[in-house]
Amino acid sequence: MIILIDKFLLNYKTSINKIKKIYVNRGPGSYAGLRSSLSIVKGIHLVKKIDYYSFSYLDFKDRKDKINSSENLYKVNYLKNLPNLCDKFNIKKNLIKPLY
Repeated sequence: MIILIDKFLLNYKTSINKIKKIYVNRGPGSYAGLRSSLSIVKGIHLVKKIDYYSFSYLDFKDRKDKINSSENLYKVNYLKNLPNLCDKFNIKKNLIKPLY
């Protein structure tokens, strides 16, 4: 996955040092796939101090009464407005916490 991230950054002519926040979708998906993604994001956070947020569509769908009509999740792609929605609903670093 790190190789894919590196290719993605090269394709868009940017670097990991220019990224300020990372958003991780918690699913749906396979447990192993989600776990791997979350581990990589935590590693990037530890090394580069990039802030990260973990979200699910349900984080926003369950709060649809607080979303105004211009943010209607059923009419627009909520991923385009993800940073604003995470701020609005206080979606924070709620990644899976490993047991050691």
